[in-house]
Amino acid sequence: MWDPVVLAAALLHDTIEDTQTSLQELQGEFGEQVARIVMEVTDERSLHWRARKKLQVSRARLTSPAARQVKLGDKICNLRSMISAPPNGWSIDRQRAYFDWAKDVVDQLRGANPELEARFDQVHKKRP
Repeated sequence: MWDPVVLAAALLHDTIEDTQTSLQELQGEFGEQVARIVMEVTDERSLHWRARKKLQVSRARLTSPAARQVKLGDKICNLRSMISAPPNGWSIDRQRAYFDWAKDVVDQLRGANPELEARFDQVHKKRP
């Protein structure tokens, strides 16, 4: 059975990055545990995108088991989206680079959830 806190964090994982929602608002509406997990998977937007991507790889192993599961689900979803509808203007090389980077992140998350890891591996096999 899936943990409802992890599921809530998964649904909200991009809230801090993509909206004007504050950490305090997230805590107030969804609780400390959900907010903590969301913060673990939130990129530092003040950094250049390349630095953010490197940081995701290096920090992945240090995250909680709950955050690892959220990150795994996010990477699965992102790769599926890349396969079905790549972003406008993304070359095959850029798509492949994204797949490779996503695998680097997921390799640091291994051991968190074998079922999600197997799903990621299945999707990753469809690399452009």
